[in-house]
Amino acid sequence: MLKIYYDKDADLNLLKGKKVAIIGYGNQGRAQALNLRDSGVDVIVAELEGTPNYAQAVKDDFKPVQTRVASEQAQIVQILTQDHVQAEIYRCCVEKYLTEGNALNFSHGFNIHFKAIVPPKNIDVFMIAPKGPGALVRTQFEEGKGVPCLVAVYQDHSGSALKLALAYAKAIGGTRAGVIETTFKEEVETDLFGEQVVLCGGVTELIMAGFDTLVEAGYQPEIAYFECLHELKLITDLIYSTGIQGMRMRVSDTAKYGDLTRGKKIITEASRAEMKKILKDIQSGSFAKEWLEENKAGRKNFDMLMKRDENHLVEVVGRKLRQMMPWIK
Repeated sequence: MLKIYYDKDADLNLLKGKKVAIIGYGNQGRAQALNLRDSGVDVIVAELEGTPNYAQAVKDDFKPVQTRVASEQAQIVQILTQDHVQAEIYRCCVEKYLTEGNALNFSHGFNIHFKAIVPPKNIDVFMIAPKGPGALVRTQFEEGKGVPCLVAVYQDHSGSALKLALAYAKAIGGTRAGVIETTFKEEVETDLFGEQVVLCGGVTELIMAGFDTLVEAGYQPEIAYFECLHELKLITDLIYSTGIQGMRMRVSDTAKYGDLTRGKKIITEASRAEMKKILKDIQSGSFAKEWLEENKAGRKNFDMLMKRDENHLVEVVGRKLRQMMPWIK
């Protein structure tokens, strides 16, 4: 049964007398730290000195410290660095400073679910995952609104981990919009699947395949760019705000008919079978193992693939055409 929590379900007083460490002052780190502070929470920020994120934290009137210092002082540690470095940061600078009754918080459950981080049994472990980028989390908070969040409890040593998580969600504005209860497993596996099959992997490969098909058929690359990439924003914006059927009601009948009759020729039963294989790789931990090993090996394959697509004609043409559209910036 779906559970959604709102402001009335969360008590900010549970954060009184507790210091929250924000490890990593990037997109989410900055937003959550600022929102927490504006909610009256005692916040300490950890960031690498000499980096742009460190400079931004100073500009925002924080006094960034080393991760081990923040971990030692805090009762709640929120790790907001990238997935592939979290385990090493935890082992070197967080784990030894966790004491009974502390809490470990995440906004993505990758390292906990795949056991790259194995927390001690005498602490709470929970997740508050805003379903929007940090900039939106901040601007919505400043407007008196909020971005929906997911909440999950992995380990409830105190017996009050969910209440503490909801207090944290309230402090960053999540309970204003609604906080949906889930599990680390569900959040991680659906997040990775969405990225690989639809949002990133599926969309980018579809764009390049469509672009290549038109160019190989003799059409100008610039025209192919507009039709297969540039205009995608119009459609995704409509889907984002009104749903799939809402989008269909706002495009031409010709586009609508092409959608309804040709879409399944592209996303075939074979495509759906591949989606199931990708999901199995995620569920088994195969993808997580591959990605962590890729990082340990120096990211050679990752860098090669990034360089390959950087030189794809759709990118070359796009860089030129975007100079004609200053409003994009």
